[in-house]
Amino acid sequence: MKYSFLYFIIGAALLAVSCSKAINPVANSEEPTAVRVMAYNIHHANPPSRPDFIDIEAIANTIRAQNPDLVALQEVDVNTERSGKFNQAEELAKKLNMHYFFGKAIDHQGGDYGVAILSKYPLSETQVHRLPSKPETNGEPRVLATAQIKLPNGTLIRFGSTHLDAQKAPVNRQLQIEEIGKITATEKLPFIIAGDFNATPDSEVIASLDKIFTRTCQNCAPTIPVNNPNKTIDFIAYKHPQGKFSVTSHQVINEKYASDHLPVVALISIKP
Repeated sequence: MKYSFLYFIIGAALLAVSCSKAINPVANSEEPTAVRVMAYNIHHANPPSRPDFIDIEAIANTIRAQNPDLVALQEVDVNTERSGKFNQAEELAKKLNMHYFFGKAIDHQGGDYGVAILSKYPLSETQVHRLPSKPETNGEPRVLATAQIKLPNGTLIRFGSTHLDAQKAPVNRQLQIEEIGKITATEKLPFIIAGDFNATPDSEVIASLDKIFTRTCQNCAPTIPVNNPNKTIDFIAYKHPQGKFSVTSHQVINEKYASDHLPVVALISIKP
């Protein structure tokens, strides 16, 4: 009788362990990973209502309030006369406890000017891709900055920040989006791109973007100007080789002081 009871206890314990091993990993593996992404043209941290004033804290507070995992920044200054002798991307990363990568586009006022990436997670394989423009247009050189990022569950993704040409004629923007298509065509990793495309959803430029990526919005809310916005030019878009990305939410943040663009935030789910 004593041994029978002992065998019963051991058997029950083994059954419980077996069930926990069989059930828990299956349940966990079905849970998607989500990554919160922000696109923000920061206007070199110059609030439009305060000419010549640099308020890097206002930009940091705007980003902090949204708690993004990844941020694509545009119009970032490094050691320029107008903004001061400091690296705006580095300063924001320090204030937000994030990693950063700055992608220089041009020399400007004794320093550098371009785009940047902020990330909660370490960055690797950082790269600056030069984007083309027609020489006769005298277009300002533009870039796509990219980095590989390892998410907490081990998933590797590629993330990019870009800022396309701002001229009224779309010729350079079209060349640049086509170059982005070439750059990303052979990418094996899931890819998220975000930035200021200086093109509206009804343009050929965004039609070309849509052939490569899926935007996180279709009926996209306007992002400029900050007061009474009426134009949408800031976007987040993605592609996944196995089609495992989906949009949980997309919103334009109504922050009117810090920059001349409203920031865009999207929550992207990644199926296991």
